[in-house]
Amino acid sequence: MKAILVGAGATLAAFAPLPLFAQSDDASGETLSYQATDDSRSPYLSDWLNQAVNVVGSGHTRFGPQKVDDLYLEYEFFGRKGPLDVYGYIDFPKFFGIGNAADSGIWDDGSPMFLEVEPRLSIDEMTGRKLGFGPFNEFYIASNYIFDWGHNSDNRQNTLFLGLGTDIDTGTKLGLSANIYARYQWENYGAENENSWDGYRFKIKYFYPLADLWGGSLNWIGFANYDFGSDLGDESPIRTNNSLAATNILSLGYTHWQFSAVARYWHNGGQWKDGTQLDFGDGPFRVSSNGWGYYLIAGYKF
Repeated sequence: MKAILVGAGATLAAFAPLPLFAQSDDASGETLSYQATDDSRSPYLSDWLNQAVNVVGSGHTRFGPQKVDDLYLEYEFFGRKGPLDVYGYIDFPKFFGIGNAADSGIWDDGSPMFLEVEPRLSIDEMTGRKLGFGPFNEFYIASNYIFDWGHNSDNRQNTLFLGLGTDIDTGTKLGLSANIYARYQWENYGAENENSWDGYRFKIKYFYPLADLWGGSLNWIGFANYDFGSDLGDESPIRTNNSLAATNILSLGYTHWQFSAVARYWHNGGQWKDGTQLDFGDGPFRVSSNGWGYYLIAGYKF
């Protein structure tokens, strides 16, 4: 669950050199594609904030101890204005009432909303100085805020990542950006690391235009979140100190419509230790936090 974009987030700055399209990368960042134009008769509502409503079908997602299948509604946005570079989305889990036994959402006492916002502020623009050097084009104060509005504190997440980001010139059509963060953890589904600074995250995002196809633009988008340096695994035998979520997307974009197929790999997804045995009252099961999941997305951009 929790968006393709969980951990995705694209930046217009990273993809600005592309001549025709600027595109975001996440699950919950990675699914938007917008034709760049200076025409005042733009087909979009905003001249800088790209927006979309998506229907997302997900299977075998591994952010928690059990694999989840879900069909949900998502509002997604990204853009660049002055020093602000922002990506975000709001998910409404199980919005259509469809999911597996491990899934719950807006209509059945689960989380009514899951959101992630990734604002970055350009240090170059705020200081009026060109700080980039070598392949590093621009530097940012980077943040990533995640909130899962569970029905009680044991079903709620409230996390802030704060650090430094940059856009990287590859000398090719490949758009590349990276962020490094420290993590402050408020609520975390009742885990032992609540209300503390606990660990770090390295995020890398990339975008590559593949071809014009069927009147649209076919793009390859990817991003990965590597969480490390946590103490959670030292405090609980069923958790880990690190985790990885790596995502690759094929995206076909038109002026208003967007279609994506997503494959994501988790290792210790959600910092749950793969293979451990748990029982939440419905019988014992083994944690499945290593492996692949997928998303299919259809979206309308406005």
